[in-house]
Amino acid sequence: MGAFNRTVMLIIALLLIAVPVLLLLIGLTNVLPEQRINSYYRVPLDGFGNAVQNFDFGQGVRAVIAGIGLLLTLVAGYLLLRELTFGRPFAKRAIVERELGKETALTATAVKHLAEGAAREAGAASPTCNLASERGRYEVSCRIRVPQTRNYTETATRARDNIRRVLEEQRVSVKDVEVTVQGAAS
Repeated sequence: MGAFNRTVMLIIALLLIAVPVLLLLIGLTNVLPEQRINSYYRVPLDGFGNAVQNFDFGQGVRAVIAGIGLLLTLVAGYLLLRELTFGRPFAKRAIVERELGKETALTATAVKHLAEGAAREAGAASPTCNLASERGRYEVSCRIRVPQTRNYTETATRARDNIRRVLEEQRVSVKDVEVTVQGAAS
């Protein structure tokens, strides 16, 4: 997602937090008393005619407004947390050649499949690799299972070395390779 899209989503999420806070202030506290609310909103409500002629901010309406505010706050918080990236930076495509007019790139998915294939080639069972890229260099984190007949440490070391070798043969810049054994393969 581009920077502009992320900025727009963050602004929307922050607005979705401000509105529910106002609704919670109206619904749960006496920070905004009924008389003040009625005086501000009576004119727009009167514009709707007889449908809202006897509208009053009583306790039941305050509870509904507070519930809506709480629901909107939860939705806005969820959207805000989805937009903010925590932890490792996400993987970007790898630029293999930078010659003018001959730029060659590999997608992050292709690099992931290369790493998983290299782990399988080293004797690992069901490898799952995750990638992160920082300054054009990949950090590879791979979780593997090892057949019961093999040594865990030896297989993990071979998988790590093989992943690094295969990626470097493809001219993918590798910062670090981490292999974690999750247990024996069934």
